[in-house]
Amino acid sequence: MKKYLAGAVAALCTASGAFAADDVTLQLKWVTQAQFAGYYVALDQGFYEEADLNVTILPGGPDIAPGQVLAGGGADVMVDWLPSALAAREKGLPIVNIAQPFKTSGLMLTCWKDSGITGPEDFAGHTLGVWFFGNEYPFLSWMSQEGISTDGGEDGVTVLKQGFNVDPLLQRQADCISTMTYNEFGQVLEAGVTEDELVTFKYEDVGVATLEDGLYVLEDQLEDPAFVDKMVRFVAASMQGWKWAEENPEEAAMIVLDYDETGAQTEEHQIYMMGEVAKLTAGSNGALDEADYQRTVDTLLAGGSDPVITMVPEGAWTHAITDEALN
Repeated sequence: MKKYLAGAVAALCTASGAFAADDVTLQLKWVTQAQFAGYYVALDQGFYEEADLNVTILPGGPDIAPGQVLAGGGADVMVDWLPSALAAREKGLPIVNIAQPFKTSGLMLTCWKDSGITGPEDFAGHTLGVWFFGNEYPFLSWMSQEGISTDGGEDGVTVLKQGFNVDPLLQRQADCISTMTYNEFGQVLEAGVTEDELVTFKYEDVGVATLEDGLYVLEDQLEDPAFVDKMVRFVAASMQGWKWAEENPEEAAMIVLDYDETGAQTEEHQIYMMGEVAKLTAGSNGALDEADYQRTVDTLLAGGSDPVITMVPEGAWTHAITDEALN
């Protein structure tokens, strides 16, 4: 796959015939970390340069809404989860998925075993930590399918708007919290909690997994042949970066650390993260799987009286970029 993508990048670069590298700005969904290693690897290893691209990677954060950055012209392409992207599209932001590097969801709910929770049937009466800002949609769909109210009380769950840390679990403010397999779950373990003390529910295992970390652009941009050409080269080079990261996880983690200007990330955690992220990207060549997309849509529509989206999306994804980049 790596050699194939390298050939595709070289061919596309030659075909472009451009003398000056084309600028591309990528807005990440979150801060610089191994969750986005493929892009940093592509930048560091020269894959973007080989594709005649000058790529700028913008870290995200709690005060940054990638969709707003994209809509305002601050980025050409962004990383987002499909649930939040589809919800935004239904509300009027015309974004389109052009590639899907992540095949598998890393989202899960992590609970204290001594809370007595063994399955969703035990959630009622408990406090559950949930991320918002678009990350709550898979959880709300799951609760709706289970027939569990999120308004609290003995028959429902009390939803704690969780910050982007694991403190609510460690401080016993919540019986369960949202975690990613590649990040917060590792933070819980690093805090001295053992896996035997926990019960975890992977969204993949409970049938409500939704696609995460896809690449999105504004729909009208796809009418511009020059922009499409840039995105074809960008996706091909990015996937080359992702496959390199899968094959060289420790080296990829070190590259990410080199680009972390905050100094907040640690070598141990980034190596752990990259190892787990590689499991999520391993099944993807970058093209959106239609069955995975449909599963996400079906999950989001099954929201009872308060669904995440209210109608079947149209035009929310395209294979036009990956067909040319990867075939």
